[in-house]
Amino acid sequence: MKILIVGVGMYGSTVARQLAEVGHSIHMIDARDHIGGNCYDYVNEHGIRVHKYGPHLFHTRNKGVFEYLSRFTEWVPYQHKVKAILSTGQYVTLPVNKETAEIVGKDNIVDTFFRPYTKKMWAMDIEELDPSIINRVPVRDDMNELYFPNDEYQFMPKEGYTKLIENMIDHPSISISLNTHFDKQMEDDYDYIFNSMAIDEYYDFCYGELPYRSIKFHHVNVPSPKLLPTATVNFTHTGPYTRVTEWKNIPEHGTNDCMTTLTYEEPCDYKENSYERYYPIKDKDGNARMVYKKYAQLKHPKMEFIGRCGMYVYIDMDQAVNSAIATSRRFIETH
Repeated sequence: MKILIVGVGMYGSTVARQLAEVGHSIHMIDARDHIGGNCYDYVNEHGIRVHKYGPHLFHTRNKGVFEYLSRFTEWVPYQHKVKAILSTGQYVTLPVNKETAEIVGKDNIVDTFFRPYTKKMWAMDIEELDPSIINRVPVRDDMNELYFPNDEYQFMPKEGYTKLIENMIDHPSISISLNTHFDKQMEDDYDYIFNSMAIDEYYDFCYGELPYRSIKFHHVNVPSPKLLPTATVNFTHTGPYTRVTEWKNIPEHGTNDCMTTLTYEEPCDYKENSYERYYPIKDKDGNARMVYKKYAQLKHPKMEFIGRCGMYVYIDMDQAVNSAIATSRRFIETH
């Protein structure tokens, strides 16, 4: 079959590789000028590897996903740690562990860490947000400093995510066009389409717009060997940024002794950031999810929506790969 995949990110690239290996002809398009989706990384002028769209960290308990991606990259071990900086200038561990709780006081945890972050990140009060969002950042009763203490496989691709995806889509049955927006007229040229565009946009917002948050990424070069105690530091103040990442604190991301690169993240509405949709909004009443379900019920006979914008879901990288493998297998079994 002749198949179009819209989006050359981790999800779409996994589907492409799976289907190409069983004989389908795959063409991939992406509106951006690069492959990799939000995982895209590059080495800047100072020899430092930067994740253009914020830190992407591979961690999983899923051995199958790890082994699948291992076909396309060598790995370097990396266990992520995060600090938060208090108004006093003191750094404390996140997620909140026993030591952090003792420093700020257990009764102050929500107001110190969750409430200001929620307001900046989601433009909502913490009471308006679906509890599952807050539960992504647990509070622990131990001294563990690891951000993902329960995931067996924690690595970074040795040559970066862009190279990993480049290797994944390096197949004679896969072709790619960048700087190419999806057009409904393309549907006539393919037997089937996997589409990662925003599902509400495809259906011309007939049930209304699905809300998203976006991030403006500010990449800053500083003449210093190192500035932060960990790769990522979260802010607890009311300023515009939620966190900052220093890339040299991650293995294989550069060793420049004179210069370091920081990326500050400034949340905003997606309409304020060239319609870059990053995070589906989950309100506690589930209103946005109900709107999405209306769109999902508009079954297209030759199209499946994939990825965070097509499925209106926020999932980690390993979950995206696992879902893409399952999607591919279902398609292979039925076609």
